[in-house]
Amino acid sequence: MINIWTIAKREYNNYFNGPLAYLILLAVLLPLGIYFSLILFYNNQQALFGGGPAPDITPINGLFAFLLIFLSPALTMRLLSDEARMGTLELLLTAPIRDAELVIGKWLGAMLFMLTVLLFTLIYPLVLNNFVDPGIDWRVVIASYLGLILLSGTMLALGVGISAIFTNQFAAFFVTLGLIFFLYFLIGLPAGLLPQNGELFNYLSINNHNSLMNTGTVTLGGIVYYLSLIALGLFTGTTAIEIRRWR
Repeated sequence: MINIWTIAKREYNNYFNGPLAYLILLAVLLPLGIYFSLILFYNNQQALFGGGPAPDITPINGLFAFLLIFLSPALTMRLLSDEARMGTLELLLTAPIRDAELVIGKWLGAMLFMLTVLLFTLIYPLVLNNFVDPGIDWRVVIASYLGLILLSGTMLALGVGISAIFTNQFAAFFVTLGLIFFLYFLIGLPAGLLPQNGELFNYLSINNHNSLMNTGTVTLGGIVYYLSLIALGLFTGTTAIEIRRWR
């Protein structure tokens, strides 16, 4: 556990040692801030002309989930592929740490950074709470943020697993992006085309589970789905490192 935490802290600090962390914060907070302002402006206009639906956090967190599709590969593409390219992975493999500890530590470092980004976005429900009387539904907010945490963990775990396979960080980026795009948008398409037995494709769709949690519906199946993909990503990364060790 100490090894995992040491690696996680190192990776977390590495994000802030370069421009990547600040670019990602800008890439997240700028579009979210603009979208949030537009939502407030629209609802204010609706109130002037007879009222409208109360603003909520659902569209903001929906946009954040969409941005994660592109941010997750950027955060994970260099975690293990760059170590292999520069030859530092061999040094890590000779250290007294297990392969699983290395992979989990890398994932946890990226996850801690994503939690930091999510922390900044809490300003939006806090501001919204002052605009809605008697206040927004915090159960929906908690469910939505739980969904974002699980979604972040899933995408980052898949990215770490793919990063362990490649030595080229750009190859890792595009393969991770393609996989996440497939799981988010494409895998659920057959559900609308099949006359029956389309539930499996709906269950395999990340977008379906994210939409449910973003509207306040937390299911055991959804949690198991996310945790299974996280385990799959970390297992893939660990297996890839073990193969490198014994080459």
